[in-house]
Amino acid sequence: MNIAVLPKSSDYRPSEDEEFMNERQLEYFKQKLLNWKEEILRESKETLTHLQAETENHPDIADRASSETDRSLELRTRDRQRKLISKIDEAMRRIEDGSYGYCEETGEPIGIARLDARPIATLSLEAQERHERRERVHRDD
Repeated sequence: MNIAVLPKSSDYRPSEDEEFMNERQLEYFKQKLLNWKEEILRESKETLTHLQAETENHPDIADRASSETDRSLELRTRDRQRKLISKIDEAMRRIEDGSYGYCEETGEPIGIARLDARPIATLSLEAQERHERRERVHRDD
C-alpha cells in the first residue's frame, strides 16, 4: 500500500465528506498512532529514569510507604500503557492490511469522529454499546 506522507504540522483533518479510509485518512491515522506510541515510549523512559533515581532509603516509615505507593501507581500506569502500545501496533497492522476503520463485528465503517477520538477502536459505536450492555448483564449474574 502506497501512502502519501503528511507533514506532522499538517492542518488536515479527516471528514465524513471524503471517501472513507482514503490514502489521506489512512496516513492521518497512521501518523496519529505513531505519535501516540512515541509519546508513550518517551513517558515510559522518563518513568524508568525516575524509578532508578528514586532508590533512596527513607528512614521515616510514612515516607517509605508513600514512596512505595507512588512507585506502585507508576508501574500500574506503565503496564496499562504497555497494553495500549500493543493495541496501537494492532491498529497499525489493520492499516497495512486494509481493515482499519471497519467494525470487527459488522464490517461497517466505525466513523471518523470515533476514530479521531479513539484511533485504536475496533468496534462501531453501536457494536461497542451492545458489547458493554452484554458485559453488564453477565457481570450482574
